[in-house]
Amino acid sequence: MPRPFELGIPFLGERGKWNAITDVPGLQVGYTTLIEGSSVRTGVTAILPRGEATEPCYAAIDVLNGNGEMTGSHWINESGFLDGPVLITNTHSVGIVRDAVIAWQKERQRYPSTNRYGDSFFSLPVVAETADMGLNEMNGFHVRPEHVFAALDSAASGPIAEGNVGGGTGMKCHGWKGGTGTASRVVGDYHVGVLVQANHGAASRLTVAGIPIGQTLRPDNLPSLIPDGTGSIIVILATDAPLLPHQVRRLARRISLGIGRVGGLGENSSGDIFLAFSTAPAPVTPLDNQALNAFFAAAVDGTEEAIINVLFAAETMTGRDGLTIPRLPQAEVLEILRRHGRLT
Repeated sequence: MPRPFELGIPFLGERGKWNAITDVPGLQVGYTTLIEGSSVRTGVTAILPRGEATEPCYAAIDVLNGNGEMTGSHWINESGFLDGPVLITNTHSVGIVRDAVIAWQKERQRYPSTNRYGDSFFSLPVVAETADMGLNEMNGFHVRPEHVFAALDSAASGPIAEGNVGGGTGMKCHGWKGGTGTASRVVGDYHVGVLVQANHGAASRLTVAGIPIGQTLRPDNLPSLIPDGTGSIIVILATDAPLLPHQVRRLARRISLGIGRVGGLGENSSGDIFLAFSTAPAPVTPLDNQALNAFFAAAVDGTEEAIINVLFAAETMTGRDGLTIPRLPQAEVLEILRRHGRLT
């Protein structure tokens, strides 16, 4: 399936080979997607920053609106380190996913290298969430430890799936079917990769390539169970550029600008939480702060494209109680952009 840039939608910046977070060397992504019966529409996304290696990464958290959860975030902001995998799932599965990560680290002997004490270790896993309670029976607790193990064990580099996959399986975005999306940018000798779990935004505010699509194109009969503008977005940003934790935090703060380009506001009921990290081996000789402007642009441009990639990859889905969330009608969007002279 062609991706939005291949259909002529203009985005700024130079893409990496796969236009994915996995363009950051060594980084791996794995999924478990659960679609069962009429009411299970959920899953798990796993990101291994250094693949099989367990050395920590310089990292930072930023928050646009805090109606959400990302475990382990306090220690990241305190220490400046991310020392394990990153998982994303649905809101009510955060606990079991967190516990399963620790069990996986023990069973696979993938101990955090900074938190070892003799033959033992402690772990504060990073697990984030968005709520799929419209399409998924979220209170059914369908995510189990074996699903977490499967996502972690399947993690790989290369091109990755988007749309109705992993933790994003049952999500919506700007009123349409949402889910998982990714994009990347090349900045000199380095890469900036973004992965989003998009479950946020109002249909009326959807903006594509600067054109207010949502003013003329909206889903029919938006369900009252999922009021327009509710939901959350988790964004994971990775780079191989040599950056210190405070510089990584500066990248994380620019993620909000990419969300805003597509029409996101960080509404009251939205959990907009971001994690950024650098996979450059520590200690590093950091880039000069003046050099960060190009990375700020990559963070904004990559986030914008990753969200649009979600909307173009996700398929119409029917779930719990017969609720259907339609996919974004690509042909109509492209025609609107064509009329405005925005297709390349």
